[in-house]
Amino acid sequence: MRQLLQLDIEGILKKRIPLRKQKYIPRFLYVALARLIHQDELNEILRISYPSQGSEFSSKVLKHLAIDVEVDGAENLPSPEHRVVFASNHPLGGLDGIALIAVLGQRYGDENIRFLVNDLLMNVEPLSTVFLPINKYGSQARAAAEAINAEYASDRQIVIFPAGLVSRLQPGGEISDLKWQKAFVQKAIENERDIIPVRFVAMNRKRFYRLAKWRKKLGIKVNIEQATLPAELCASRGKKFRIIIGKPLSFSELKQSGKSFPHLATDIHDLIYTLHKPEKI
Repeated sequence: MRQLLQLDIEGILKKRIPLRKQKYIPRFLYVALARLIHQDELNEILRISYPSQGSEFSSKVLKHLAIDVEVDGAENLPSPEHRVVFASNHPLGGLDGIALIAVLGQRYGDENIRFLVNDLLMNVEPLSTVFLPINKYGSQARAAAEAINAEYASDRQIVIFPAGLVSRLQPGGEISDLKWQKAFVQKAIENERDIIPVRFVAMNRKRFYRLAKWRKKLGIKVNIEQATLPAELCASRGKKFRIIIGKPLSFSELKQSGKSFPHLATDIHDLIYTLHKPEKI
C-alpha cells in the first residue's frame, strides 16, 4: 500500500536551506507561501486522486475539479502504430498538461506516451510515469539528451509544449504562446514523425497576465507569476476547456519545404491559432 502523498512546502524548503539559516526565516513566511500555492486544496486533490498514476490520476483530478474537456478533431488522432509528435500551446501551466495526459493516455495507453517537461516536474510523482525530463544544464544534461533521442526513436507518441513557458499577454491584447523552440521540429523530421498541431482553448485569470506584465515592466527577471499557477489551477473548478486536434503535418513535406527549423517552428506556432482565435482580455 502506498503512503499518502502530501505537499509540505515548509518541509521542502527546509531540506534546501542550511540548518544555520533556518532560524532566520519566520514561521509566518512558510504559512504565507502555503496559502499562496493553495497547499490545502492541492493536498485535497492528492488525497482523492493518489495513488493513481498517469492518465488515471489526471482523469480523477479533472473529475474532482468538475472540469469538462471537449475534444474537437478526434478523427485527426493517428492510429497507435503511427508515430507522431503532438505539439500544443501552453495556456494554463498545469491543467492543460493534465487534460492532454488524460485524453492521450486513454487513447494510446500511458506506456505509449511521453510528455517532455522541465526536469523539476519529475517531482510530481503521480505523473512521472509519463513525463520525460528536459535537463539543459549540469551533469545530467547529456543523459537527458540521450533519453530524449531514444524516445523520439521509439514507438511511443511524443507530447510537448514547444514554448516551454505558459502563454502570455501580447501587445495586441491576445493571449498566446511565446516563441516556440525548434527542437521538436528537428527531432520529428530526423525520426520521420508527423506533427499533430494541438490548440488548447483556455486562459488563466486576468491577474496572472497583469502580474507578468508588471513584473516585466519593473525589470524583475525572476518569473514570480509562476508561483500563482497552483492558484490558477484551483480557480479552474467547474470550467470547460476545449482541445482542438489539427490535421497531421507530414514530416516529409516539412523537410522538403526548405525552411529552417526555427522558421518551421514559428509556422506551426501560428498555425495552431488559426484553429481557434486567441483569447483576449
